[in-house]
Amino acid sequence: MAAAETDREVPSALCSEFLQFSAKDTAAKWLQANDLPKEVYQHLARYVPKIYCLGPNLNPQSEDLLAQLLLQAPLEWYLCGEEPSTGLAKLEQNNQPSQLCGHVFKVGEPTYSCRECAADPTCVLCMQCFLGSVHKEHRYRMTTSGGGGFCDCGDTEAWKKGPYCQKHEPNISDSLQEDPLANLSADMIARTYNIFSIILKYAVDMLTWDKEDELPQGLEPPERGDTYYCMLFNDEVHTYEQVIYTLQKAVNCTQKEAVSFATTVDRDGRKSVRFGDFQFCEQAKSVIVRNTSRQTKPLRVQVMHSSVVAHQCFALKALAWLGHIIRYSDALRRILCQVGLQKGPEGENSSLVDTLMLCDSKMWKGARNVYHQLFMSSLLMDLKYKKLFAIQFAKNYERLQSDYVKDDHDREFSITDLSVQMFTVPSLARMLITEENLMTTIIRTFVDHLRHRDLQGRFQFERYTAQQAFKFRRVQSLIGDLKYVLISCPTEWTDKLREKFLEGLDGFLELLKCMQGMDPVVRQVGQHIEMEPEWEAAFTLQMKLTHIISMMQEWCASDERVLIEAYKKCLTALTHCHSGFTDGEQPITLSMCGHSVDTIRYCVSQEKVSIHLPVSRLLAGLHVLLSKTEVAYRFPEQLPLSELSPPMLIEHPLRCLVLCAQVHAGMWRRNGFSLVNQIYYYHNVKCRVEMFDKDLMMLQAGASMMDPNHFLMIVLSRFELFHIFSSADCRKRYNRENANKDVVQQNSTLIEEMLHLIMMVVGERFASGIGQVENSDELKREIVHQLCIRPMAHSELVKALPENENKETGMERVIDSVASFKKPGVTGRGLYELRPECAKQFNLYFYHYSRADQSKAEEAQRKLKRQNGEDSALPPPALPPFCPLFASLVNILQCDVLLGMLGAVLQWAVEPSGGHWSESMLQRVLHLIGMALLEEQQQLESSCEDNEVTFNFTLKISRPGEAPSNTPSVLALLETLQNAPHLEVHKDIIRWILKMVVNIKTMRERTAAAPSPEGSGHCQEETVRDKDKAERKRKAEMARLRREKIMAQMSEMQRHFINENKELFQQSLEELDASTSTSQDHSPSSWDSALVCVGPRRWRAGGGERRQVVTCILCQEEQEIRSDGRAMVLAAFVQRSTVMSKNRRRPPHNPESYDPLFMHPDLSFGTHTGSCGHIMHSHCWQRYFEAVQAKEQRRQQRLRVHTSYDVENGEFLCPLCECLSNTVIPLLPLAKTSCSSEQPGLSQWLNTTSQQIKTLHAAHRKAKSATAGETQTLEDSPPPEGFRLDHTPVNPYSSSIKEMLTTFGTATYKVGLKVHPNEQDPRVPIMCWGSCAYTIQSIERLLVDEEKPLFGSLPCRQDDCLSSLARFGSACWTVSCLSTVQTHFIRLLAALVPNPQVENSPCLLDVDMFHLLVSLVLSYSAVHCLDSSGLSVDAAQLHFFHLVTVAHLVQILLTSVPVELTMDQESGGVEREEEEGVCLFYNILKTHLGSSLPEMSSGWHLWRCVKASILPYLRGAALFFHHLNGVPTPPELHALGAGEWEALCTYLCLPSNLLQLYYNYQDVLKPLVKGWCSHPGMRQCLQSPETLISFPRESNKLIELPEDYSALINQASSFTCPKSGGDKSRAPTLCLVCGTMLCSQSYCCQTELEGEDVGACTAHTFACGAGVGLFLRVRESQVLLLAGKTKGCFYAPPYLDDYGETDQGLRRGNPLHLCRERYRKIQKLWRQHSITEEIGHAQEANQTLVGIDWQHL
Repeated sequence: MAAAETDREVPSALCSEFLQFSAKDTAAKWLQANDLPKEVYQHLARYVPKIYCLGPNLNPQSEDLLAQLLLQAPLEWYLCGEEPSTGLAKLEQNNQPSQLCGHVFKVGEPTYSCRECAADPTCVLCMQCFLGSVHKEHRYRMTTSGGGGFCDCGDTEAWKKGPYCQKHEPNISDSLQEDPLANLSADMIARTYNIFSIILKYAVDMLTWDKEDELPQGLEPPERGDTYYCMLFNDEVHTYEQVIYTLQKAVNCTQKEAVSFATTVDRDGRKSVRFGDFQFCEQAKSVIVRNTSRQTKPLRVQVMHSSVVAHQCFALKALAWLGHIIRYSDALRRILCQVGLQKGPEGENSSLVDTLMLCDSKMWKGARNVYHQLFMSSLLMDLKYKKLFAIQFAKNYERLQSDYVKDDHDREFSITDLSVQMFTVPSLARMLITEENLMTTIIRTFVDHLRHRDLQGRFQFERYTAQQAFKFRRVQSLIGDLKYVLISCPTEWTDKLREKFLEGLDGFLELLKCMQGMDPVVRQVGQHIEMEPEWEAAFTLQMKLTHIISMMQEWCASDERVLIEAYKKCLTALTHCHSGFTDGEQPITLSMCGHSVDTIRYCVSQEKVSIHLPVSRLLAGLHVLLSKTEVAYRFPEQLPLSELSPPMLIEHPLRCLVLCAQVHAGMWRRNGFSLVNQIYYYHNVKCRVEMFDKDLMMLQAGASMMDPNHFLMIVLSRFELFHIFSSADCRKRYNRENANKDVVQQNSTLIEEMLHLIMMVVGERFASGIGQVENSDELKREIVHQLCIRPMAHSELVKALPENENKETGMERVIDSVASFKKPGVTGRGLYELRPECAKQFNLYFYHYSRADQSKAEEAQRKLKRQNGEDSALPPPALPPFCPLFASLVNILQCDVLLGMLGAVLQWAVEPSGGHWSESMLQRVLHLIGMALLEEQQQLESSCEDNEVTFNFTLKISRPGEAPSNTPSVLALLETLQNAPHLEVHKDIIRWILKMVVNIKTMRERTAAAPSPEGSGHCQEETVRDKDKAERKRKAEMARLRREKIMAQMSEMQRHFINENKELFQQSLEELDASTSTSQDHSPSSWDSALVCVGPRRWRAGGGERRQVVTCILCQEEQEIRSDGRAMVLAAFVQRSTVMSKNRRRPPHNPESYDPLFMHPDLSFGTHTGSCGHIMHSHCWQRYFEAVQAKEQRRQQRLRVHTSYDVENGEFLCPLCECLSNTVIPLLPLAKTSCSSEQPGLSQWLNTTSQQIKTLHAAHRKAKSATAGETQTLEDSPPPEGFRLDHTPVNPYSSSIKEMLTTFGTATYKVGLKVHPNEQDPRVPIMCWGSCAYTIQSIERLLVDEEKPLFGSLPCRQDDCLSSLARFGSACWTVSCLSTVQTHFIRLLAALVPNPQVENSPCLLDVDMFHLLVSLVLSYSAVHCLDSSGLSVDAAQLHFFHLVTVAHLVQILLTSVPVELTMDQESGGVEREEEEGVCLFYNILKTHLGSSLPEMSSGWHLWRCVKASILPYLRGAALFFHHLNGVPTPPELHALGAGEWEALCTYLCLPSNLLQLYYNYQDVLKPLVKGWCSHPGMRQCLQSPETLISFPRESNKLIELPEDYSALINQASSFTCPKSGGDKSRAPTLCLVCGTMLCSQSYCCQTELEGEDVGACTAHTFACGAGVGLFLRVRESQVLLLAGKTKGCFYAPPYLDDYGETDQGLRRGNPLHLCRERYRKIQKLWRQHSITEEIGHAQEANQTLVGIDWQHL
């Protein structure tokens, strides 16, 4: 007791102390103090522990309040020297607003980067600045921020144009950039300086404090208790699960608490998990450490004294306060920067800012975040100090990076992440390169961290441990920093910058030298490789460096002196690399075709070879730049071009290309997948720019400086093909020598690859510097060749093109010149199609085609040519001329060695017996000949008169070989081949070549003779083409005649067959006639000529029309549907639904006690039945379902994964269409009805019925009391005539149908109420009638929304489903307890016709009339079966219908009459009586209800409202009676039009003036209406208008979505998780049905549902959509469909970019806009209740979806 009292007193003692405290006085005292720091420290030492950390649960609200009063207020008073609010306001007023925006991004906030104006992709704008800037009209990219960067609006270096938005536009006066301190008094400056230095020092000391039990000097608390915290720190090694499990053990808390602890630790970086004395906390610590140290390093836990924790809490608060204060004035910001960067007593790197940076990795997440934010809002916002801070950052760079590599937190929580804010500013980056030698520092740090080398000093990534791999991933961030530094190329160079850049380049070359030749491979012969070698690390490094290498080249290209120096350095490095390589290789001499060359003996297939050659490739790039910038021609004396040894240059790239060729030829199969992957990446678009492309350039550079014959001989030798082509009689001998099929095959492929290589060396001149082209030409060519494969979407094209360092491909600039865009429909995406005039640029041997691409492109292009009626040759395209440095490459085409090779291949093709040549080899040879001829033609066309064209290919191919062999010339061989039967495919191209030869010869003759104006070659070409055309036409005509002849023969045979088998066909023809005649004039057999679907006068089916024969999809047997036959069933899916709900807030009912007899008009929950329309025998279906169950049991024993359907819940897939189903509906025949002409009117019928009801009541009571054993005599009312209680109705159905009736009834009951199946439950029939009514209502709404007519537009599956449902409803009483159904009927009728024996009938306004109608009609059979008086069911149906219609009219007039707005519009006499009738009726209701109803005088208004409101009910009734009674529908209802109302009324046997119903039966209805109005619930209902449902009920729509997707992202970024106190939600998800934003996929928002934890979305589906949900995941931009706990799938979002594509995951960042058609499609899915079906199909199609834990979303 005493303890409790003292507890209570302590706060009050504190309170009195707090109340007496005055901030003003404290500040005044400080002003007088001699030793200010000591005073402030004493104040903090006294108050901080009293405010913070007083118990286990921190209370942030009261702490913040007290800290503001006791700690921050005196600081502010001291600072301002007056009341802080006025002082700060003055400061703010005097402050010039900053031109920098500096808005710091939250996680998930949208950021915008302009792709035209941003200096680089890291320059971003926040949404406000973007909307007010010029960039929103440009091409921009939208992304979601990871948090932590800030908006670059106002930074002139970040934008090429438009740096300011409207808000940050500078004033003219601002241009006088004065010192911000000029506005402050000297006194104020001094005070600010004092206070900032004390507080910042305090905060830094506390955050970097590492003692757990004592405080810095001057902060020791006056009294010290034994209170400690057990503090758990975050790391990135342990998973949530491990932490939660450990905490439950260590501090025995519940799982919920443990989850909350874990979430906080992950968010803030630390959390106290226990509070108490030292022992108590120490014990928890030991448990945690023990439990987590088994697999990995243990979790970090400290036991800290509460006062230390308190001061650390306030230190964070103090930093936040500083950040807040400096917002008032730039002057204060400047002072804080000075304080932070002032050198401390220790000299170099000892300022407070340095201390914080260097202790970064020792701090916890929360502390890091706070001080990074402060740096951003102070140092980085002040341009002067940003520069000084950048210098400090660069000085400490190596230490910071080493700390980061050892630290385990992600980069975004590390100080190194700020590099992006400084290094991307071009002026800062250049300054840091020149003054701090930053480039060299970064590269050196990087190389230092990669220690693993082999003997030659190359990197070795073999067998990396997990630790090293982790470190390697960390080190890659250094490459990112290097990229930032290089991202903008200098326009002005200073000598200092040149010196430092070249010094950096030296370091970079050292790095590349470590990569040159790393991961070498040796061909495995004999057995397969055992261990796949590690190859990924090397390629990761290569990919990361790709852009750096390209940017280095750009820097070099921008200055001639730098380029020359760089070229020399690179050459030296390469020579150094080679010096170690060529030792062991013996020199040999090769000779062929009269030429010889000295080289070395080297076989790729036997020695080591590496794919990594960055030094050679860099040199190749620089060599091309020499040509592009023309340095090679202007300063040849400064370049070492004469000292180059071309064979040395080409050696390694050539080996690399040969390796690729041999891998293609299958010679390296035994080296496993790692090599295949390396080759793949070597050619892949991500790497090829700095790998494959540069190797080719190096070959071109080498070949341009060599004799072409020598070059080709070296190539042959490296391809290991020299022996084949060099022998004197190679054309004859080669096919005899090799019997080994494998070797022959390999050599064939190698020859093909080698020919392809020669084509590339000569033909690839689209790189600027090799050919005379622009950069855009190269890009156009890439696009053309991609589109030659097939039309492509924008994103596919972007993926196929190389990106530069700014993630740009440059495609948008050129795409329109080569392609046209085709917009998408409701599915699919927009496609670019190649413009037809670009097809002539197609090169079949384009160097970036993979083999698959090449064959696709070839097929597509040949097909196109055939469609255009041209010949299918694909000749090589015309090429641009070479630059002078590479001009000699064309001579390869006419050198002797090549001609020898071409001749050999052609000779083999002429005598194809050898089987060692291939068609593709020949195709390549023909292509090469074509290239040479085009080259000659171009040179002839462009040469002036006097220049002799040295390129004379035609001459060389016409020369036969010399004696003794006398081989025929190439031309002669071609002419022979033109007629070879086995080369049909190549005829076109050979013909093209021969034509070219003729053309060129005539051109040469013409230049030799007088040049004539028009060449004859052209005419020749024409005549050949005309012949071709005529030939084609003739063939087509022949084919047509042949087709017609065959058709005629077939129809003759058919006729013959029918004549022979007449009697077979007679029957079916007659039946056909009969059926067509009936369907044409619905020959109404009775009464009236109009079709009527309800009542005694309804249309009746004849015997023939009642017959229905169907086929079972499982056994293919035909069967007639009969009530005594075998049951036929439809696969069906029953689900709960809220699609039509008008009240989503209604709590779900308790399934055990809920009575579903009356549906409320708000339709808050319904049961919907759908079917795929496939029919089976019931026994076939049972067998099938048993098989599914058995399979499921086996599967469960084998694998523990879900399937897309849940067998335990009775689900299965329809055997035919795999549609999800969970029950079957029996098909029933139309009921036979007799019709007697005399039928009673309404009043008489009501009397009879009420007598029958009385009799039944008495009987039921008797039965009850008999079972109870009471013998009490009741005065029996005599039963009406012909009504026999003892009569047991005969059940007309066979046992199999009865069983199916029970099956479907039970399923509907089980699903609709979410209970266990129980076929005896009295609610089974009610649920079935409800499902029938709800399904009809939902289909009727769907037809209205789709603007389709009521009949004739439904797919037959829905038609069949409705018929089966309605007929099933009228039969389900036969398998229920008769008295139960009778009781239901009695209660239903009592809602309309008051019955004293039925208690608590509902109020009329609480009943949905359509549900009531359906239930009355369907339950009546149970009463009618006892009646033998000749009363027909039809009459009863009509009376029910009339009664319910009048009740619905009353309902409408009471709830749905709008307040009059328009003047009374007089209509002609046509509708006068309707209007008067409606007014009268309304006034009758008004007399009953008085003031609850408003005055109405306009009959026109009332009648319009009544007609509109009752229409959905009438349409539903028409659907219902049509399907129940099988009455054909009138043609007026098959079209949308004006006559719908009259047609409906006639079809339903209603007067078109509905009020006549009331006046015709006034005597009966008057008292009923009075009874309805005087129901006690009526007034209550009318007085609470918010719950009243008005008619017609609007169709529910999905929520409105904004046009622009970024509005959604913005909305989501400001959405905080509702459970974890203002924390940003990681996966905000929007419910499309009701618009709620949810925090999905996180522990914090899990709730318990039916005994298991589910995520927010799953829980929401049960509240909002009865278990079905549609969500939009905002950050992923994808739609999520959920059904139940185990089913879900992702669906394409309704947002598209300008190229007609969705962007799931927001990876591309193109602006997205809402596509209404697609959103409508999603809405239709939902309205049709097809979501579950859609999920089922998706899960069947994609098995990975099945494994996802959907319930956690």
